[in-house]
Amino acid sequence: MKLVRTNSNNEDFIALVKKLDAYLKITDGDEHDFYNQFNNIDVLKHVVIYYEDELPIACGAIKKFDETAVEVKRMYVEASYRNKGIAGKILKELEVWAKELGYKKCVLETGKRQVEAVQFYHKNNYKVTLNYGQYKGMQNSVCFEKELK
Repeated sequence: MKLVRTNSNNEDFIALVKKLDAYLKITDGDEHDFYNQFNNIDVLKHVVIYYEDELPIACGAIKKFDETAVEVKRMYVEASYRNKGIAGKILKELEVWAKELGYKKCVLETGKRQVEAVQFYHKNNYKVTLNYGQYKGMQNSVCFEKELK
């Protein structure tokens, strides 16, 4: 097992994001096009990929949200590797990286239909906050934040 810090040009990251997008197209339903427009990966300079036996099986990224916060983006774990703590390792690495870059907080948005994701962020001490930015007024969106200690 290894965690690798990279950026959005990484071919393994691109392949994992394609799988994530296919999954979200199903769960987001009619709202997929709205959400998908905010998921361009070319702006992601801080990406973490989890490898097991040299296979890329999970990823996540952060991008600048404002002067004190980063937004967690593109979290994904291959279905057969879920519920093994891998997403938590990626999230922790992203939080450490954010602190190294001088940020004080992480924010994120996920869909209410992604029940496992909502549970995951609660479990990792993220608190529900008011929907921000483009997610204001979106009934399917739930936004979270976490102060970095």
